[in-house]
Amino acid sequence: MPYLELAGFRSAALTWTFDLRNDLMSALVERWRPETHTFYLSCGECTVTLKDVALHFGLPIDRSVVMGVSAIAEPVTLCYSLLGASPDDDESNFSDLKFTWLKANFEHLSVNATEEEWMCAARAYIMHIIGGVLMPNSNNNRVHLQYLPLLADLRNVRSYSWGFAILAMLYHESGKA
Repeated sequence: MPYLELAGFRSAALTWTFDLRNDLMSALVERWRPETHTFYLSCGECTVTLKDVALHFGLPIDRSVVMGVSAIAEPVTLCYSLLGASPDDDESNFSDLKFTWLKANFEHLSVNATEEEWMCAARAYIMHIIGGVLMPNSNNNRVHLQYLPLLADLRNVRSYSWGFAILAMLYHESGKA
């Protein structure tokens, strides 16, 4: 928790995950209007605001823009430098990290773990929070590698507007659905 606190992700780490009900999600998607970013309900219009995201997740909304590169030139090197390990993929040019790999490699740390190992585990956990709770992909089983460079210096992570990125992703994905 001290490393999650340092990165500004302590509140987000306390967010509970839950099983989505497809029928309710379909009902919301049917009522989504991308031109106004609102849900049209029988009681009126409803939207998720930036303030809602900030209050719910406790993440900054008024900092630097979260921007990642769409392709990482050396993903293996990046993973080794920031996580201390890299997936054993058949190809060395991957763009996502599987949650199963993150869990298998970072769920348990030794009693004698170094500070660097704790920081690597914190980065892995934040990657899981980003991909599993805050900005999940359609299968909810991977997180894009583009976020990992933003976690290089855990003290600097809170300088990004994560709340804005979450809201933008919500609007984008709702429009696609």
